[in-house]
Amino acid sequence: MKLILREDVDNLGKGGDLVEVKRGYGRNFLLPQGLAVLANPKNVRELEHQRKIAEAKAAKMKASAEAVAQRLAETPVTLKRKVGEQEKLYGSVTAIDLVEALASRGLQLERRAIDLPEPLKSLGEFDVPVKLHREVIGKVKVKVEAEGS
Repeated sequence: MKLILREDVDNLGKGGDLVEVKRGYGRNFLLPQGLAVLANPKNVRELEHQRKIAEAKAAKMKASAEAVAQRLAETPVTLKRKVGEQEKLYGSVTAIDLVEALASRGLQLERRAIDLPEPLKSLGEFDVPVKLHREVIGKVKVKVEAEGS
């Protein structure tokens, strides 16, 4: 019996897969639970149509993320902070500070997108990765300077 899975089923396949199962398993479990539909020509055409729409949407999202990554690379961020002895900051530069600095330059990002494992606590230049898409990771150049220089 050929079925199209609506949801992921352990040891069988992922949602949208076309699978062949024994009649009893399909008729007594998969169909009544709503986990699958019969693989008739109409349902197969609909599955292909949905798959094409999802692929087009994913390609559009990836292209948008790549454009943002390019813009991030062209937008360095300079932050001024108070420093004490041995050029240690009186605080730190966090992901929230970076989001606010990028927002002032017209780039709206979420704080969770900035992959900053620890806050920046010293002067210097840093490359901070930004997760824009599961396949696209941009980098923003951050320069931390002493206030008043």
